[in-house]
Amino acid sequence: MKNILRFSAILMLLVFLISCACIKNKNTISGKVIAVEFGKDGYTAKINSDKNEVYFAIISIVNVGGPQNYKLLKEGEEVSLKGEIWKTETENHIKVKEIIAIK
Repeated sequence: MKNILRFSAILMLLVFLISCACIKNKNTISGKVIAVEFGKDGYTAKINSDKNEVYFAIISIVNVGGPQNYKLLKEGEEVSLKGEIWKTETENHIKVKEIIAIK
């Protein structure tokens, strides 16, 4: 009985670790900025991703960790963003936690 419990615990731990490793890359998008709309605490950039999906990237000073990490994206720039992704019925959104690259 102890062996079954140990095996189950190890198996559950492995499944958890593998699932966490897989999720890590799903929180990153790359693409081209096609529009920028300024708001009260930051702005929303409309990104056409490498997979031809449109994302609305919400970027604010608080979410990126302070003014030293905050950057203004411009139309036509290629960007890589990391954050929390969610989907509504018709739109993809990302709350940006890190601006990885701007080209």
